[in-house]
Amino acid sequence: MTRKTVRIAMNGVTGRMGYRQHLVRSLLAIREQGGLSLGDGTVLWPEPLLVGRRAYALKELAERHGLDPVADVSTDLDAVLADDGVDIYFDAQVTAAREEAIRKAIAAGKHIYTEKPTATGLEGALELARLAQAAGVKHGVVQDKIFLPGLLKLKRLIDGGFFGRILSVRGEFGYWVFEGDWQSAQRPSWNYRAEDGGGIVVDMFPHWEYVLHELFGAVRSVQAQATTHIPTRWDEQGKPYEATADDAAYGIFQLEGGAIAQINSSWAVRVNRDELVEFQVDGTEGSAVAGLRKCRVQHRSATPKPVWNPDLPATEAFREQWQEVPDNGEFDNGFKAQWELFLRHVALDEPWRWDLLAGARGVQLAELGWKSSAEGRRLDVPELSL
Repeated sequence: MTRKTVRIAMNGVTGRMGYRQHLVRSLLAIREQGGLSLGDGTVLWPEPLLVGRRAYALKELAERHGLDPVADVSTDLDAVLADDGVDIYFDAQVTAAREEAIRKAIAAGKHIYTEKPTATGLEGALELARLAQAAGVKHGVVQDKIFLPGLLKLKRLIDGGFFGRILSVRGEFGYWVFEGDWQSAQRPSWNYRAEDGGGIVVDMFPHWEYVLHELFGAVRSVQAQATTHIPTRWDEQGKPYEATADDAAYGIFQLEGGAIAQINSSWAVRVNRDELVEFQVDGTEGSAVAGLRKCRVQHRSATPKPVWNPDLPATEAFREQWQEVPDNGEFDNGFKAQWELFLRHVALDEPWRWDLLAGARGVQLAELGWKSSAEGRRLDVPELSL
């Protein structure tokens, strides 16, 4: 067995997502399992290099997880990118800082793997894709939700023809994020400041783009309404600030093939559903409701025949008439699963489609969603190319 080391500069790991999902649940988890087998007697061994602005926080993380608090930590991104021993640059910074850092990494010849959105605007996102293609580096964008057990089961149903012709998709996402005055907020304050790259449209519409694109078809038009329900919030120091970014968005998306998707996204909604995100898919032959982990179905042959009568109480327990889709397999962490595919793409040039152009589609949908909301009209979504 031969061990092949891949050095990965991870920028933004002091944030919740960069730390928990990408460092701990992905790269360190791959190390804990003995590395990533490439199938030819070679094991790929990821070596994280933690990059950020706060040296003390990076050092603490390194010590906590058995990394070298000196050799595996840096606050100098330029020096990291100039190091020929670094193979991959990963970015989980705030959105506003991402584009410039990725540009530098591409110029330094590093392979790119990044959180989304890839840039604050479509032109910047497309330019990153063009630069990466011209530089000949491999590049990928995190699209974690399609690797969730619930959506993998949904994909299995689609591929098996369960739905017949798909008519519609209805998504509900969100939860109540506390304002920060009498209970601390679950999300950082920059999420609610437009000047810092915050807002639920720029955060969630890129997710909805790839979920819809991968499962049901490309988005061909969008009509959206974005709003700020909670105008004042309190930051990490307990100081009030004006929420200049949207905290809720309601979108209607027309898909290639004719299906209609309607997705509500909100950080100002209390949860009355089984999971924090759920998608109901209705087709001529059957329907399904999929969340993060579970998926329930109702076939045409088992569909009840309710009759509208507001004068009588409902006599049917509608939710009990659905059937649970079995796991039929083991499901790994979605972030880790995509990391492993990207590492195999870098090492073996295996097929890969979640690249910076795919990331640009997400930025495009967010940009058009905002424009649709501002202008009060439906907008076409042009197909992107380099």
